[in-house]
Amino acid sequence: MVRVLVVHDEGLLRSALVQLLGSGGGLEVTSLSPRADTPDQDAWQTDVCVVDGDCLEGPEAEPGAPFRARWGERLVVLTTAERPGVLRRAFDSGALGLVDKNASAERLITAVHRVAKGERFLDEPLTVALLEGTKMPLTSRELSVLSLAAQGSPVAEIAARLHLSPGTVRNYLATAIRKVGARNRVDAIRIVQNAGWT
Repeated sequence: MVRVLVVHDEGLLRSALVQLLGSGGGLEVTSLSPRADTPDQDAWQTDVCVVDGDCLEGPEAEPGAPFRARWGERLVVLTTAERPGVLRRAFDSGALGLVDKNASAERLITAVHRVAKGERFLDEPLTVALLEGTKMPLTSRELSVLSLAAQGSPVAEIAARLHLSPGTVRNYLATAIRKVGARNRVDAIRIVQNAGWT
């Protein structure tokens, strides 16, 4: 019997994944919200953790650290090819399983069984996207500036927080806008967020 923990921030999808995996045979499934303050101790007694890629932490922290601390590489991350940044963070977090959210139920169940044995599982549609995830065009500083701008911080505040001059912040913003092919700052933020780079 393989014990599986499902971590997803949306209750309905979390319940659906529990039901889906429970029908897979040989799987005992529990679930947890990533926002849970005090998880049930039984939740930690699992062999594989299936986690939604959007629950992995962003670039400001070490990606996937809380999950990797508990399960090592026994992570199965659900993501899509359209979000290469999330896919890259999942891979960098040491996840053994990467499953496309558009895959069949059988693919997810197969991934869980393979990861439980310590084997890698990578859905084919995610392979090219994973390679593209390495092509993130922004430097870490440009990404930091754009992330703060996405939070609504004005240039002067971004400059103070990052210990830069306002002119340097404007230059980073302009460079980021150009690199992602955006029309303006708002468009650049949308492009970066949709790709999962933040």
